Amino acid sequence: MKLLNVSGSPHVHSDESTKKIMWRVNLALVPSLIVAVAFFGLNALLISIISVGCCILFQWLIEKFVMKVPSTICDGSAIVTGLLLAFNVPATQEMIWLVAIGALVAIGIGKMSFGGLGKNPFNPALVGRVFMLISFPVQMTTWPKTGSWFPMSIDTVTGATPLGLIKEQLSTGRSLTDIMSDPTLGLPSLCDIFLGHMGGSLGEVSAIAILIGAIYLLCKKIISWHIPVAFIGTAFVFSGILWLCNPDQFIDPLTTILTGGIMLGACFMATDMVTSPMAKSGQLIFGVGCGLLTIIIRNWGNYPEGVSFAILLMNSVTPLINRWCKPKRFAN
Repeated sequence: MKLLNVSGSPHVHSDESTKKIMWRVNLALVPSLIVAVAFFGLNALLISIISVGCCILFQWLIEKFVMKVPSTICDGSAIVTGLLLAFNVPATQEMIWLVAIGALVAIGIGKMSFGGLGKNPFNPALVGRVFMLISFPVQMTTWPKTGSWFPMSIDTVTGATPLGLIKEQLSTGRSLTDIMSDPTLGLPSLCDIFLGHMGGSLGEVSAIAILIGAIYLLCKKIISWHIPVAFIGTAFVFSGILWLCNPDQFIDPLTTILTGGIMLGACFMATDMVTSPMAKSGQLIFGVGCGLLTIIIRNWGNYPEGVSFAILLMNSVTPLINRWCKPKRFAN
């Protein structure tokens, strides 16, 4: 008689199942998808559909013809990967076909090459995103400007993200005070940034939409507060110290956490239960590391954004964190 079933993580000791968890994560991503379509138009919807469809297709093909195992596409994990990958690219027409390449890398290399869900050491969507950023840097850094609600097309006007524009202007020797007060640059207000009326990737532009989804996941106990709070809090404090030391060179902490991918990364990608530490203390260390690395890359790296690289780097040390911060034992 077979008494033990050995399987990969996540191991959920409750009436929850991996399938329920994945579908709830998908539901939590819906507000961000709605805002993306509202501000970026039909391109955002097409990119999301193609990304999700390709992730499902590639996972099915690999499981059926390469691994020769039963299909797991109904568990919702491929949809999560597809949505998160779509949320990490700009809403331009080039991305409609390029996202399919990212989906192949995310599923084929980032997930299935390690054995599938529960065995991948890195977040698959971020693996696909970083591959696309390195391979197609021009397309991945061409940002459409947001228009009115539900625009049909926005590819006629492009611009930089707030972070990219500020970093570009700082490199010319201008002070941050001068940059922020220059009306010709068209930098968004904090209200616009919070609502999502600014350039950027599909899913990172609206902080309020991300927070709605994160609160839902917290209420359903799909994620805990440790990683998001440690991630966002560290980025806020570290950027605040830099800003206080030199306000003409470093962005204020509120703008720092609301622009770019910090909110999306902290709430939906760093909290991936497969690639993040198990113990609460380990999750705090993981979040702090992500926050520190993000601010370091943003201010001293070649890219204006650093969330993807920060999370992947911390994914690589998750086994060490788990070895150091072990969960509490229930018995001797």
